[in-house]
Amino acid sequence: MREKLMEILTEIRPDIDFEMEDQLVSGGILESFDIVAIVSELNDAFDIEIGPKDLTADNFDSVEAIEELITSLEDN
Repeated sequence: MREKLMEILTEIRPDIDFEMEDQLVSGGILESFDIVAIVSELNDAFDIEIGPKDLTADNFDSVEAIEELITSLEDN
């Protein structure tokens, strides 16, 4: 999962070192347009549905947080 996630993230924002950042949203690194693009790609790649209630800074602040979100949605 991580390899595919990293591929998606770096395709959308190749200028960010996602492995090193843990405040992607709260630190202002990702903008709302980036989140929309990421959500769309994640929904397709992992066959999940990220809904409005999932669009929180906590869920997108780090690669680990995004992985946890994907895993929780896959289990449903």
